[in-house]
Amino acid sequence: MCSELGEEREEQIRRLFPLVKKIARRVHRLIPSSDLDDLVGEGSLGLIRAVDSFDSRRGPSLANYASRVIAGAMLNGLRKLDPVSERVRREVREADRERYELATQLGELPSQQEMERRRPALRRAATHAYRYTPLSLDGPLPPGECVPGDWGADPGNAAARQSENDRIHSALRRLSIRQRHVLALHYFQGKSLHQIGQTLSISPQRASQLHLAGIRNLRKALHGTH
Repeated sequence: MCSELGEEREEQIRRLFPLVKKIARRVHRLIPSSDLDDLVGEGSLGLIRAVDSFDSRRGPSLANYASRVIAGAMLNGLRKLDPVSERVRREVREADRERYELATQLGELPSQQEMERRRPALRRAATHAYRYTPLSLDGPLPPGECVPGDWGADPGNAAARQSENDRIHSALRRLSIRQRHVLALHYFQGKSLHQIGQTLSISPQRASQLHLAGIRNLRKALHGTH
């Protein structure tokens, strides 16, 4: 009897192992800095745990249950390698979210210094995240970031950046408050037009109209085009 159970367990693991590779490739696409072999290794351990702990009386199929456990094992493995704690990353994420919410209300994006005055823990968290996040030379930098160097203090570059920021802020101020809100929710918080409609208590169609109007007015303000 024990031999039969052992053989069934091995068969389930072999049958579901392609699922480990599939999820590993998906995670690797989302996080290019991850190592595919390490993901497969962590996922394999997750698969074994899933097979051993699966209870068919709880509802989901073994494949569905194993998918969640495998993905969780991979993400936990990545967290162990992350030199930046989740507490620090959460502070930075929440500050970014608050910053763009303020932008929709004020018509301009608060500076980093203003956000640090609002959130005393932000400066230390942002410094820690920047210092310990590895820089990959194989891929592009995250949006809005640049490699620090002596040229950063060049007066010409500083003036050009300030001029561009002023131009963008001026264009945003020409939009209605609701148009700014829709654009911020859609592009900075990743909400769908349906979700935006629920947030603002309007129909998805109205959210779509505000989105299109905001893009059209922003493009017109920036480039003089329709």
